[in-house]
Amino acid sequence: MWEAIKDRETGRIRSNSFANRFKSRRILSLQLSNRKDFVSPHRGSVNSLQVDLTEGRYLLSGAADGSAAVFDVQRATDYEASGLIAKHKCIFTVDKQHENGHKYAISSAIWYPIDTGLFITGSFDHYLKVWDTNTAQAVVDFKMPGKVYRTAMSSMAMSHTLIAAGTEDVQVRLCDIASGAFSHTLSGHRDGVMSVEWSTSSEWVLYTGGCDGAIRFWDIRRAGCFRVLDQSQTQLGFRPPILKRTAVGSKLSSVAKSSLGGQNRLKTLQSKQTGSQSVKGSSSAKASVEKSRQKRIHPGMLSTLDRATAHYGAVTGLKATNDGMYLLSAGSDSRIRLWDIESGRNTLVNFETGRIQTNKGIQLDTSDDPALVFVPCMKTVKVAFGMWSGRTTLMLRGHYESVNTCCFNSNDQELYTSGSDRQILVWSPGGTVEDEMVQDEVAEDKDNWSD
Repeated sequence: MWEAIKDRETGRIRSNSFANRFKSRRILSLQLSNRKDFVSPHRGSVNSLQVDLTEGRYLLSGAADGSAAVFDVQRATDYEASGLIAKHKCIFTVDKQHENGHKYAISSAIWYPIDTGLFITGSFDHYLKVWDTNTAQAVVDFKMPGKVYRTAMSSMAMSHTLIAAGTEDVQVRLCDIASGAFSHTLSGHRDGVMSVEWSTSSEWVLYTGGCDGAIRFWDIRRAGCFRVLDQSQTQLGFRPPILKRTAVGSKLSSVAKSSLGGQNRLKTLQSKQTGSQSVKGSSSAKASVEKSRQKRIHPGMLSTLDRATAHYGAVTGLKATNDGMYLLSAGSDSRIRLWDIESGRNTLVNFETGRIQTNKGIQLDTSDDPALVFVPCMKTVKVAFGMWSGRTTLMLRGHYESVNTCCFNSNDQELYTSGSDRQILVWSPGGTVEDEMVQDEVAEDKDNWSD
């Protein structure tokens, strides 16, 4: 630890790499916390967890008993064992007894991305509701055509306040909080939509995964999806950074321009001589090229590209990385796939996963790097260190029944998980920073003759 700090002070390593190294070192020591405990008020399976994006302090949960709760992860309500164990009880709950409460299970609960004054819940009672956190009252509600499986809001949207809702209906609906009405209806899936995820690089791009095994990319400014992921379209390795690619491209373009300078001059002279004859041929060629382009990119139902599948079964979870370059998907075929968003190709990363729930959606999560991937696998949580290796480095066991959600809090370096056992567990790094420094000091004092 002290050596890393010394290298940081002398400038041998950058601040970002130092922080990432320190964070990854702490995350690799995740274990069931014996200092923090959430007192769950839910009487059913906890289906959704999310930490607010503004402060990273409030945890929102939604459960199968129709209740939603808010916890303060930083301030405990009670202490036990002479103050060693911090008990975190919910600040408030909204359940079936509430006048505006849901009648059936809550499948999705998310925060309003800009402010903690609002949160959104989606339920199997065919309703999507927007709640005021201060008054615990429903402000807006949307009647959906079927059970609501998943909801999502863009974390970087500046021009709209749209909620994407995936239901058992084949259409994805975008709900506008400002107007209280549906603004878009996205048609393309052939079965219910179990997972929705907004892009982390554009406020207009939406990713959806359906029970038909398809993952579709949508630009909400235009009609139809512009991409359908195909698991047979693959690529090996990851793309180089943008700066390197632009540098290589500029070198190649400069070389090409210098070599083709004389050829371009000859072409211009020849084009002047045969001007009238080439107009007719160029116009017909342009028309044929336009027709072929329309056939290639047409998103209609008769296109073979439109029938591509990303999983052999339902797509149960989606997670876009924070850099906006890659997309993680989970399916009922017990596969985790990593997709290159720019090319839309399967990167063929083999994640060591076991069985994944097939009858309901799951919630994946990643760290900020994103070096770690957290995947619920039945009663355990598998942590893959190194997104490109897919190798499982940690197996977190603590739930008595299937794990439904994983939510990573980057501020506190903690992982929150929930499952069908009605519990919300906290996984925190083992030990403290002071303990790591003391261990390093002891290691430095020892020599080869020490016992």
